[in-house]
Amino acid sequence: MSKLQAGSVDLVFADPPYNLQLKGDLKRPDESHVDAVNDDWDKFDSFSAYDDFTRAWLLAARRAMKPSATIWVIGSYHNIFRVGAIMQDLGFWLLNDIVWRKSNPMPNFRGRRFTNAHETMIWAARDEKAKGYTFNYEALKAANEDVQARSDWLIPLCTGEERLKGADGKKVHPTQKPEGLLARVLLSSSKPGDLVIDPFNGTGTTGAVAKRLGRSYIGFERDKTYAKAAEARIAAVEPLPEASLAPFMTAREAPRVAFSELIERGMIMPGAKLFDAKKKFGALVRADGAIMFGDKVGSIHRMGAVAQGAQACNGWTFWHIETKKGLKLIDELRAEIRAGMAAE
Repeated sequence: MSKLQAGSVDLVFADPPYNLQLKGDLKRPDESHVDAVNDDWDKFDSFSAYDDFTRAWLLAARRAMKPSATIWVIGSYHNIFRVGAIMQDLGFWLLNDIVWRKSNPMPNFRGRRFTNAHETMIWAARDEKAKGYTFNYEALKAANEDVQARSDWLIPLCTGEERLKGADGKKVHPTQKPEGLLARVLLSSSKPGDLVIDPFNGTGTTGAVAKRLGRSYIGFERDKTYAKAAEARIAAVEPLPEASLAPFMTAREAPRVAFSELIERGMIMPGAKLFDAKKKFGALVRADGAIMFGDKVGSIHRMGAVAQGAQACNGWTFWHIETKKGLKLIDELRAEIRAGMAAE
């Protein structure tokens, strides 16, 4: 990561060693062997050594991050609290902790502890004063049936055809993450064209998802077996069509369209009547772009509030115009104008 230009990265996803502190082979009560993480890359001499390692890679990632970049770090109870404390010590600003709840967790074989059914992801900005970081709130909400996306994600472990296996039929990597998890991470906190890096590339889950979603990607991996598998995997990925990746335009980002433009373009004629969805209220459209409700005159928003006896109202989503096919939201007319602007 030291070879990257400082301030060049938009998003970091890191899945570092968990330092599981396994002292020997893990076995079931019947003495059968459990295929657990016992690789050298997960072994550290002490907590102090692990902390030094964590501090070093976090500093390298932080140097590469743009001021508006964010970082995700995933871990288990073995390491995530140490990682979080070090992140705060280094100046990162924690935004959320996300619980990845596994729908198919590995059981606790000896029945001496709770089933470890989740992992924790820390999402953080580069520093406390960071502004302009990407969070695709509206898109996430729309995909979640117009309900705010929550910080607990139910996603199954990586299994089946998604799990990479070697010629011997054994899994290539012991902790391969599911693509569904990375897709949610990237869709929530990056945009097409952004540069995403993964300091612990492994078998390339982050890279595969980044390529599919139209993001640029750099992964770092020192294990040649993992790197070879990752390169083949990522090379086989086909990016999704650009239309399916177009950023979700928020109301704040959309071009401003005044109600008077609908009148000027002849989409609504002066003297026409506007109605609420149930035609309980009606208002008269004036030539100057204001509307009249009873003896009161004002904007579509103000008159919508007056009609309902409310403090405020979004007139675009309250008022309708009568058409041959029935009532039509005036917001749909505004959308037609905005679509024309985008095409120009």
